[in-house]
Parts: sequence; structure tokens; C-alpha cells
Amino acid sequence: MPCNKCAICASGRGNRCLAQKMPGNSLGMYGGFSSHIPVPAEDLCVVEDRKGMPLQWLAVVADAITSPYQAAIKAGVKEGDLVIITGATGGVGTYMTQIASALGAKAVVAIARNKEKLERSLSFGATCAISTQDKDMKAITAEFRDYCKANGLPPNIGWKIFESTGTKIGQEIALNFLSFVGKMMVVGYGMQKVEYMISRLMAFDAEIEGTWGCLPKYYPEVLNMVLDGKIKVEPFVDVRPMSQIAAGFEETHAGKLMKRIVLTPDF
Repeated sequence: MPCNKCAICASGRGNRCLAQKMPGNSLGMYGGFSSHIPVPAEDLCVVEDRKGMPLQWLAVVADAITSPYQAAIKAGVKEGDLVIITGATGGVGTYMTQIASALGAKAVVAIARNKEKLERSLSFGATCAISTQDKDMKAITAEFRDYCKANGLPPNIGWKIFESTGTKIGQEIALNFLSFVGKMMVVGYGMQKVEYMISRLMAFDAEIEGTWGCLPKYYPEVLNMVLDGKIKVEPFVDVRPMSQIAAGFEETHAGKLMKRIVLTPDF
């Protein structure tokens, strides 16, 4: 939630406001699992007609859907674009894939490890799914080039790449595909360091950009895309009572989940 008073907010980049307030992080005693939190009314997104959609499903609009939407808008995704998404089956990647497709990308290459989730992605925006499991960079690249050749697409020109894993290998794969007049958006967060020859950006006339959060002004647009069915939420959420939070953490850390857990207070 931006302050709407600083120089960054005035520049139109309020999503990276240095005085922003983040639920669960900067609201004092009101943590991420509080039953209620105080919020400023200034940037609220009013939900008037849910069209029968449970309110709990809309919990993932904040961050999980809006952050990739901000990334897509910043990258200028448009009709006919070529898009690659690393971590396409993750909590953010599943929506990054749908958003790229909804904005008109003609090719959306989903890259991730989990084959079952990748297969699912083909029904939700992806036009190609590449599993990285038990493959080195050469094999991954070869599979991508085969897809491009089969569909008459350039393998090394103009691809917009969204790195959604925040992992070292995910970032390395994304950088591997960054080529002539391409653009890489860093969406996922990680603490590791990755080696890259910066001069390649000069040679390729390519770009690498970071993207953080989402401007509140985009929330109504995203909400409408969800309510109109352009972005599907139901297949990716699992609504549970707050009393099952411990079990939810265990399943999440064990990597067993196919869906994002949404907790609702039952106390």
C-alpha cells in the first residue's frame, strides 16, 4: 500500500514506494494471519458484483495475480508477443501464464519441473510446456528450439521472459533464453547470486528489469479479468479453515500441494 505522498509515488512508480505498508510485515501487531487488519481507504478496490464467486477466492488477487499483471504491463505484453515463463507452475507463475495469454501473447512457453502441473498449464494459457526435471541446459534449450521450429517462431529474437521462481537455476534458464531485442523481467525473489556476462545485453540490445508488487490502480482491471473468466482462480486455490494452518504449512514445505491454500478464520 503506497503512501501516495513521496517522489516515487508522484513518478507513477508507487508500487515501489519506500514508505509503503505491507500486510503481515509492517502493520505492527496485525500480522499476516490476523482475523482483521486496518487498511487505508484511499486505494481500496471495491468488489461490487462477485458474479457468484466466493470472496475467499479473491484473496489471491492481491500479490499472486496483481504482481504478475504489473510485470506484464511493465514489459508491455501485447497481441502477438512471444513469452517464456520460468516457474510457470508456481504460485505466481500460474497466473503469469494466464495473464500473458489473456493479453494476447501468441506463444507462451511454460518452463518448470513438475510435469503434472505443467500438463495442467496447457489448459490455462501455455502453448508449450517444458519440464526441466533430469535435464541440463542443453536439453532444455533443444526442446525449446524444436517447439520454435515446429511452429515457425524465431528462437532468439524478441522473446519476453518472466523469471518467476526466484531460484538460481530458474534465473540461469531465463538468462540463457535472453537474446536479441529480448526482455527479461525478474518477478521471483531469491538470495542467491548468478553469474552473467553483462556485455551480452549490449550485443543483444536486450533488457533486464525488476518488478515489484503492483500499483493499486491496476487492481480493478485485474479483478474484472478474474470475474470475466479471463483469469481462472478456482483450479488453483484450496480454501481451508484457519485452524488447519499447521498442516497447511507442512504440506507447503513438503512440496505436496497442487493449489495455493487460502485460510479463512473459524474462531
